[in-house]
Amino acid sequence: MNDSLLDQWSRACGLAEEYLDFRAERRPIDPAIRAAILEAMGLDWKASPPAPSSGSPTGEREGELPRASEPRFLAAGGRAWGLSIQLYTLRSRANWGMGDFGDLADLARSAAGAGADFIGLNPLHALFAADPGHCSPYSASSRHCLNVLYIAVERVPEYAHCPEARDLVGTPAFREALQRLRQTDLVDHVAVAGCKLPVLRQLYEHFRREEWLAGTQRGRDFAHFLDLRSETVGAHALFEAIDAEMRREHRALGGWVTWPDAYLDPEAPAVQAFAADHEAEVGFHAWLQWVAEAQLAEAQCVAREYGMRIGLYGDYAVGVHPGGSETWANRSVYCIGASFGAPPDALALKGQDWGLPPPDPRRLAELHGAPFRALMRDNLRHFGALRLDHVMSLYRLWWVPRGRSAAEGGYVHYPVQMLFDIVAEESARSGCMVIGEDLGTVPAEVRGLMEEAGVHGYLVLYFERDAGGAFRLPRQWRHDALASITTHDLPTLRAWWEASDIDLRARLGMYPPELEVAALKAERAADRERLIDALAGAGTRPRWPVEAFEADFAAAIHAFLASSASALVAVQAEDLLGMEDPVNIPGTCAEYANWRRKLSADLEALIEGDSARPILQALRRHRPR
Repeated sequence: MNDSLLDQWSRACGLAEEYLDFRAERRPIDPAIRAAILEAMGLDWKASPPAPSSGSPTGEREGELPRASEPRFLAAGGRAWGLSIQLYTLRSRANWGMGDFGDLADLARSAAGAGADFIGLNPLHALFAADPGHCSPYSASSRHCLNVLYIAVERVPEYAHCPEARDLVGTPAFREALQRLRQTDLVDHVAVAGCKLPVLRQLYEHFRREEWLAGTQRGRDFAHFLDLRSETVGAHALFEAIDAEMRREHRALGGWVTWPDAYLDPEAPAVQAFAADHEAEVGFHAWLQWVAEAQLAEAQCVAREYGMRIGLYGDYAVGVHPGGSETWANRSVYCIGASFGAPPDALALKGQDWGLPPPDPRRLAELHGAPFRALMRDNLRHFGALRLDHVMSLYRLWWVPRGRSAAEGGYVHYPVQMLFDIVAEESARSGCMVIGEDLGTVPAEVRGLMEEAGVHGYLVLYFERDAGGAFRLPRQWRHDALASITTHDLPTLRAWWEASDIDLRARLGMYPPELEVAALKAERAADRERLIDALAGAGTRPRWPVEAFEADFAAAIHAFLASSASALVAVQAEDLLGMEDPVNIPGTCAEYANWRRKLSADLEALIEGDSARPILQALRRHRPR
């Protein structure tokens, strides 16, 4: 192997030759791994040295960094609180078995009345309409588009004027099906799609006949939407139509990577012929996006109208499914021959492979970041704040070549200055503030760029400790951050306090044999005492033991959180209800119902229930609007 050429190409492509592991020890990247990563980029690195390039592979530049948008009240030193929900988990008497944009508007109204300034959401990215069972919001088909199962069908304007759709929904069998879907404890995405999509198709046919082809104002508005969004929504709509056909006729179940060769290129003659022959079907999927965007915009309008100073707080997932529409429409940007994840650490000794294709940093630089800018623009447009999942991805990603284990990877660096410039510029353009999820090991360069760009950070109570393990007092927390007790990947407050998350992971066989559950529980008991000490030290609650989880104690912990210096505080919906079961358990698939578990009560109880009342009182007391 020609190490000299390998080293030259590695440096030219931002591929690290070593890294610091979680023990702060330097680990070299095996040359064979580096070679495999370069080959995943499509490079023939053995043939000749890389061509000289101008500038730094990390995209450094001179000049002042643009600043992201920040609400005036926060810039003036104000603080706020809000809710954090997984939209699909919401229960209501009106939805069709999963939370929808109608529920979101209703929750925005009631949460604003309770004093909240924002509602944090899971990623709302488009999944696969032809495969509704694929429900992870962090493995989307396209981050340019929305998940159409969030459409509140009966709030679509055409519903009031389409008797065929109303007649179908009004049948006893249909009403009984909806009632069953509302009563389940887990979202049945396949059954929800089975109810929603046929009715939405009827509404689209009505719209196409009465509005679009008739040239009404509403029809012209849709045509204008298509013109503006042809490269993103248009490509996704075409993908959806082809994907449904391929799954039905060819059993191609993995997205475009399993399609016949003639359809792999969006510009191929077979694809263009399909688009011409299936114009109405492609239009249906584009119309769904138009309707979804309108309903999401309405929810944001309601939030602001009823007093929220931020409104909806969206989530931008770090990657996409390899077989989805985003990679299909941008094949030169994504490297399908690799995936990314995380190197081995204390919690995952074998490393993590998230199964998501990494973008090519050289291609991003060649295009001056245009694909990333389009993604930022299409996400920032919907919200008052946007969370960037795994913000360190703007700096580097842990690439895993196909066929290798998660530990057999290497760090590839990105044009970080350019990408932060884009985030800040598009944030300022849209008026949407940005929060970077910076949990875990964060390089100093990323922290510095976040501060310069005005990107807020992310704090979680469980991890806010000093070197000795004691919880930091609220006044010691960073101001330029959103703080929460937990996240969708971590135990609920009740589960953490009762250590039931340890029991659950043990039942699922997630601990290695040498790890004793009793030792983990003993450490959790010590953590509980540390938290009680911190509450007493902050003056939030006198120090006395808590034998069992209780609503007043949950309120005290939220008061501790709310009294922090952090600009924003988010309370999980599950903690308002005192729930135990988590949303997601990383490292599981079929073993646990990830992304399906509903809340234990409906929308009214979420704000007005007995368990929520003392927590909301504590939040209002420490963070009045």
